[in-house]
Amino acid sequence: MDDSKTLREGFLAAAAAYGLWGLLPAFFVALDPSGPVEILGWRIALSLVFCLGILFFLKRVKLTLGLMKNRMIRGLSALAALLIFVNWGVYVFASLNEFIVEAALGYFINPLVTVALGVVVLREKLRPLQWASLSLAVVAVVVLAVGYGSVPIISLTLALSFGFYGFVKNRMGPRIKAVDSLTLETLWLSPVAAGLLVWVAVTGGLSLGTLGAGHTLLLLSAGAVTSVPLLFFGAAARRLPLSIMGLMQYIAPIMQFAFGVFIMGEPMPLERWIGFALVWVALVLLSADALTSRRNRLLRPTQTP
Repeated sequence: MDDSKTLREGFLAAAAAYGLWGLLPAFFVALDPSGPVEILGWRIALSLVFCLGILFFLKRVKLTLGLMKNRMIRGLSALAALLIFVNWGVYVFASLNEFIVEAALGYFINPLVTVALGVVVLREKLRPLQWASLSLAVVAVVVLAVGYGSVPIISLTLALSFGFYGFVKNRMGPRIKAVDSLTLETLWLSPVAAGLLVWVAVTGGLSLGTLGAGHTLLLLSAGAVTSVPLLFFGAAARRLPLSIMGLMQYIAPIMQFAFGVFIMGEPMPLERWIGFALVWVALVLLSADALTSRRNRLLRPTQTP
C-alpha cells in the first residue's frame, strides 16, 4: 500500500472516530428520559455484545479471552475497566444534566494531563513549551473555578480518568487490539452493568421498549456507538503519525463544546471564555512543541556530523 493511500485512509478513519465522539452528547440527550444509570448499564452490556459479535465474525473469541491468562494483561485490563467506567458514567451524567461544555473542557485538558503523567509517573523532562502549556492549564483551571464558583470537578474527572486510561492501555502494549481491550474491559464490567440494570428495574423500571420504537433502537445502538469509534481510532493510529493524531483529537471536544453552547444554550460567562481561551493557547503551544520535536527527529539522521 503506498504512503499517500495509507495517509488518506488514516485521515478518514481519524475523522470518523473523532467526529463520532463529537456527536456523543447529542446521542445521550436523544436518549432522555432514560436515566444515566440505565444508559450506562446498557452501554457496557451492549458494548460487550457488539465486541463479541465482531470477535465471532473474525473467529478470534478464544484468542481474545485467552489473553486473560496473562497476569499482567488481566490486572491492567481490570484497572482500565475501572477507569473507563468512571469516565463513561461521568460523561453520560454530564450530557443529561447540561454540563456538556464542562465535559468538553475535560477532553481539551486531557492532552495536558497526559504530559503531566509523563513527568509524575515516568519522570520525563519537559521542554520549555511543555512547561508553558502546563502552567497555562493550571491558571485556566483557577480562572474556571472562579467562573463556575467551584472547581470544575466533571472536567478534571474526565481528563484524569481518560488520561490514566490511556496510560494503562499503553502499558498493555501494541499487541492488544482495540476490540480485544474493549472486550476484556466490558467483560470485567458486565456484573456491574447487570447490577445497574437490575437496580433500575427494581426502583423505577427500565425504559427500554417503553418509549417507542425510535427510542428503543437508539438505546440498543449504544454498544455500536461506543465501539465503532474505537475501531476507527485503532485503524487511524496504525496509519497516521502520532503528531497528526494529536492534532486531530481536538475535533471531538470542539464539536461537543459547540453543541453545548450553540444548541443546548449552556451559559458561557466571561470567566469561562477566558478559561477556555487559556486552555486553547496551552494546546496550541503543546501542538507546536510536538510538531517541532517530530520535525527535529526526522531531520536528525540526515544531518552531517
